[in-house]
This record gives sequence, structure tokens and C-alpha cells, in this order.
Amino acid sequence: MINSSDQLASSFIAVVGLGYVGLPLAIEFGKKYKVIGFDINDSRINELSEGKDHTLEADPAELKKLIRLGDEATGVQFTTDKKKLGNCNIFIVTVPTPVDQYNSPDLTPLIKASETVGAVLKQGDVVIYESTVYPGCTEEVCIPILEKASGLSFNNDFYCGYSPERINPGDKTRTLPNIKKVTSGSTPESGKFINELYQSIIPAGTHLAPSIKVAEAAKVIENAQRDINIAFVNELSKIFYLLGIDTTDVLDAAATKWNFLPFKPGLVGGHCIGVDPYYLAQKAISSGYYPEIILSGRRINDGMGAYVADAVIKLMVKKEISVWSADILIMGITFKENCPDVRNTKVVDIIRELEQYKANTTVYDPWANCDQVRHEYGITCIDILPAGKTYHAVIIAVNHNEFIHLDFKSLLKNPGVLYDVKGMLDPALVDGRL
Repeated sequence: MINSSDQLASSFIAVVGLGYVGLPLAIEFGKKYKVIGFDINDSRINELSEGKDHTLEADPAELKKLIRLGDEATGVQFTTDKKKLGNCNIFIVTVPTPVDQYNSPDLTPLIKASETVGAVLKQGDVVIYESTVYPGCTEEVCIPILEKASGLSFNNDFYCGYSPERINPGDKTRTLPNIKKVTSGSTPESGKFINELYQSIIPAGTHLAPSIKVAEAAKVIENAQRDINIAFVNELSKIFYLLGIDTTDVLDAAATKWNFLPFKPGLVGGHCIGVDPYYLAQKAISSGYYPEIILSGRRINDGMGAYVADAVIKLMVKKEISVWSADILIMGITFKENCPDVRNTKVVDIIRELEQYKANTTVYDPWANCDQVRHEYGITCIDILPAGKTYHAVIIAVNHNEFIHLDFKSLLKNPGVLYDVKGMLDPALVDGRL
């Protein structure tokens, strides 16, 4: 049985997985509780232990201040040592939930994390999952693993909850404490305890869902809804191009109506919107329903990289620029602006398509870790533009702040093509845009 007030006061929290989601969580909890930040990546633990964070989600000064070296009552100790998890009584799992090459959910990180937690689980402990999953995954996949690894009985010996992450990488305004948090528990008592735990670090407040499955579903439809809306305007941009109408002009006019949703066309990548709808779709299919709208939106958005490349090639042909061996500059490779995150970036699709025409692509991104880009995608990138070099085409794929005041015309050969994926520039300055 959970005693909320007593257990909350004595909370020793383990955050399993220290990426864009886990690290901010460990930091906020570390301000009030004793926290173990666990990750299997040695280099990640080493950098965090030195007060550094390549994701740029943590303030270095704040991070160094919170690093716990001994037995302090608050703060965070970073480790890869599973044995140190044994003293914790609350475990929060924040590992990634990607899809494989066939867009099927890959639960391997979640399964491994559950095995790790299960091996140290004790009587009265609470396990909370934050990783985005399909409705039912926590109870159908994770909890049986916890029971098997621990030898304990669910809802008798230990309890579980689900509180979906809502981290927005690179957003310094809507940070963890400023975003309302959905919570849930496997029993009414555990739900109350988990809700109070998050309330203690989130001034924006919480919403206690009636079940774990409801909380899981709420998270996955948040991103599926956004994905569908972006797919709609991406399809509109294709139609309006054929009609000779500027998409932004149309959206600006429509946005004068009070209930028009202001979505814009673009590439849909990243760890959430470009992935999560597949989790819901897979669960729907396994339950006997084929989700037409969700998968249609995914098909449209997954094809936008190739569409951009094709549009650039057509513009080059119109200007009698040979695509074969052409020098093409790609501005940005992260999945969104002003953020170093390159996970599931759809800029890669533009590059792959252009390479099929034997074009020479140069990828410039002052935010991306070029070693990570090379490791993940086999693509070479640069973080400084070569002085004086010009290109047959320049594609603004990501609207980093560093790009706003660049003289793009000086980067172009004559003739040359300037394509603005993000609608960053005045339409009179570009040859094409979504």
C-alpha cells in the first residue's frame, strides 16, 4: 500500500535514460529530491558528470550546481552502474521509442530498460514510464517484464504509472516546469501519489488521467493530430503550386478567421511527430482497424523530402542548369530550428534524392554535431561556410536564427536556384518555396 505523504518525503528517484526528456526531468527532480541519473552511454554520463550537455537542454551552471557526489539530500548523481539503482524507490523510464526501417514500433530500448529496473525492484517501489507508446503497452509489455525480472507481484508488491513527456527540444519558453503534465497510476492510490510527485516540480499543474491506457492514448494522439494537420497543409502546398498560388498568402488570408488552425507546410521529422502516429496505427491494425487518415498523413509527410528535391531539380532544369554534378548547398540538417537534434530528420530525404542525380551536396549546419550526423546517416556536414564558394542551388531546409541575415544571393552562381522550405525569406527573393 502506498502512503503518499510518507513516501513522497522519502523519495529517492532514478531517471533511466538521459536524453532530451530524461535530463530535464532529472534536473527538476534533483532540486527537491535525491536523484540517480542512469544511462548506458558512457560518453553521455562522462559529459553530464562534468556539467556539460550536448543537447543544450540544460544550463551548464545549473547542471554543475546539482551534481551530487556524496549522500546529499538533493541533487543528481550520474552513472552507468546499475547497482546504484538499488537504493531508489521511484523509477522513471525515459528511453526513446523509435520505429524500425519498416515503420514498425521498436520497443527494444523500453524492454531493456524494464529489465534493468525489474532487476532492482523492491517491495513498495513505483515505476513510471514517460516514453511514448501505444495504448496498452505499459501493462501488456513493460509490467510483465518487471514482474519476471523482480519476482514481485504487480499492484501488490510494486506499482506503475504513465506520465507522457511533453518536452519540446530547443524551446526555452515551454520548459518542463511550464507545461501541464498528464499523470496516471495503476491504482487510485498510486495515481494520487504519482500526481503529487509531479505536482511538486511542475508549477503549471497536472492532470490525473483515470487510467494508464488513457494517458498513453492522450500522448500518442497529440502528435498524430499535429501530423495530420501538417500533412493537410503540405497537400495544399502541392495543389496551390500547380495553381500558381502562394501557399503562405492563402494561409495568411484564411488565418483571419477566428477558428482557423495556423499550421504551415514543411518537413515533419524528429522523435515525436514523425514517429508516434506509427505506434497508434500499429495498435489499431493489431486490434482489427485500418487507420486511413493517420497513415495517409504519414505518407504525405514522409514524401515531402523527395517532393522538395524534385521541385528544386525542376527549377534548375528551367534555368538550364545541369543537375548532374551540380553543387547544391543544404542549409540545415537538424529536424527543427535552433536545436541540435538530428533524430529522424527529413532533410536527409532531400539529400538522398539529390544524390540519385549525382549532385554534389554540401550540408551546412551550425547547430548539428557533424560527428553524430556522420554516424547516424553517413553524411558529411560542415559548421562554417567556405568563404567565396558559390552553388548552383541553395536549399533553406531549416530556419536557424543564424540564417536570417545571410546574403543568399552571394551564395548562388548565375544562374542559380534558391529554394525556401521554411518560408523564411520574402517570396520575391526566392525561386520556390512550400
